[in-house]
Amino acid sequence: IKRSGRNATLFSQHALAVVVEVNEGEMSVLLPCQYSGFIPEDSKVLWTRNDLYPKSVHARGEGGDDLSEQNQRYSGRTSMRPDALDTGDFSLTLRKPTKTDAGKYTCSISDGGEELRLRDIQLQVKGQLQTPCVRVKAPSQILSFNPRNCSRNRSLRTFMQLVLM
Repeated sequence: IKRSGRNATLFSQHALAVVVEVNEGEMSVLLPCQYSGFIPEDSKVLWTRNDLYPKSVHARGEGGDDLSEQNQRYSGRTSMRPDALDTGDFSLTLRKPTKTDAGKYTCSISDGGEELRLRDIQLQVKGQLQTPCVRVKAPSQILSFNPRNCSRNRSLRTFMQLVLM
C-alpha cells in the first residue's frame, strides 16, 4: 500500500486489479498504468469505462490527445504525460474527482487492429471530509474555528455563544 499527498490517494495492488481511493474535492487523482512491452508505431493508448456511453475517458496517439470520442463528463479534466508512448507510462490524471467518477477504468493499448488490455483500475471516491465550523474540547476551550464550513450567520452565532460561555 502506498499513500501520496495528504489523504489524497491510496493504492492497493493485487495482480492486475488496482484499487485507487480518493476523497471527493481533491485537486486530482492518478490512475496508474505502466507498460514495458514493444509499442508499435501508430499505437493509441485508451482509457475507458464500459459502464458509460460513450465509454472513452481519454485517448492518446502519436499525434497527441484524441478526445473526439471522449465522454463529456471528463471534458477538460483528464491528462496523460506528453511522452507516454515513448516511456510506457500511460497513467491518467483525473482532476477534481467527484462521486460520479467512481467505477472501473480500463487502460489498454491498440495498434488499430488489436487491443491489449493492460490494467483495470477500480476508482473509489469518498465523500468530502467536513471539518466543523467550531471544534470544542470543553466549553471554555475552543480548538479551532473554520467559518468556511458553516453558514455565515450560524458560524458567527455559534462561535460567539462558545466564547461567551
